[in-house]
Amino acid sequence: VQFVESGGGLVQPGGSLRLSCAASGFTITSNAMSWYRQAPGKERELVATITSVGAGTFYAGSVKGRFTITRDNDKNTVYLQMNSLKPDDTAVYYCNKQPRSPEWGQGTQVTVSS
Repeated sequence: VQFVESGGGLVQPGGSLRLSCAASGFTITSNAMSWYRQAPGKERELVATITSVGAGTFYAGSVKGRFTITRDNDKNTVYLQMNSLKPDDTAVYYCNKQPRSPEWGQGTQVTVSS
């Protein structure tokens, strides 16, 4: 199982980014998929989840209404569209499946700063 996250960067408050997670070693249609983030000095937290079938989604309260998780089953890839970014969104973002794999990708750094 492998996850390769990309799309992070430096963005000003109020800006947008789209993160991608290319999964391999399994088929994402078999699992719900999630995005997590870890800010400096803090524990990793769940940000968003999308179900394995249909388009059911869950969002942490801090990102609800600003972030959107989607999936492209043909590409075995999960996305996280992040709008109205805030400095508190600064973190390394990771994806994983549900149930969670012990194998994590390298993550992608998102920095929100003016």
